[in-house]
Amino acid sequence: MNQLQNHCKIVATIAEREILRYTPAGVPIVSAVLLHSSQQNEAGIPRLVEFEIAAIAAGEISGRFNQAELGGTFQFTGFLARKSRNSKSLVFHLTDFETHI
Repeated sequence: MNQLQNHCKIVATIAEREILRYTPAGVPIVSAVLLHSSQQNEAGIPRLVEFEIAAIAAGEISGRFNQAELGGTFQFTGFLARKSRNSKSLVFHLTDFETHI
């Protein structure tokens, strides 16, 4: 299988978070919505970038993410994957996060 990179790092605010639940296999999981806002340069022109993205924290990180401050800003690390097998929507799967200063 091809080993292409799928690694994302973004600073965002936890805008919404569902309660901790468990998959049928017993894996803890927390779904959330992250809100990002920044100014980026595109073709030498400043551009305001704002978006919401669905996120999931599964496994060990889910407990820590569940305790993170709602409305808090963090630097999130993870990868993008389809919401479901037949979906075209993307979800940010969190693998780590830390407080953003």
